[in-house]
Amino acid sequence: MPLAHKICEFYKKIYLLSAKIPKKDRFGIYVKIENACLEIINLTLLASLESNPNKLPPLNSARIKIEILKRLFRITNELNIIETKRYIDIELSLQEISKMTNGWIKYLKENPQ
Repeated sequence: MPLAHKICEFYKKIYLLSAKIPKKDRFGIYVKIENACLEIINLTLLASLESNPNKLPPLNSARIKIEILKRLFRITNELNIIETKRYIDIELSLQEISKMTNGWIKYLKENPQ
């Protein structure tokens, strides 16, 4: 389950970053970010444990949540809630997670069983 592992590592990174977020933002937009990340973990684990025909719905939901997460992080950077350096690191991780998710979806569509 490399995708689930990657997302868990990503969650650890954003969890540790939360201590550096101002209190009003930590209990505002950052709560949404953490919840979205936890939902993505849930969806990818669900997909990994499902039989092949049932993997696509949770993966498609995860793909949408990843795009939402990208947008939320972009907003935090635009509002100067997180530093640009951290934003770039987070964005690179999210792009890799997105590519892995899309690759899994593509594989399942090409190899229905």
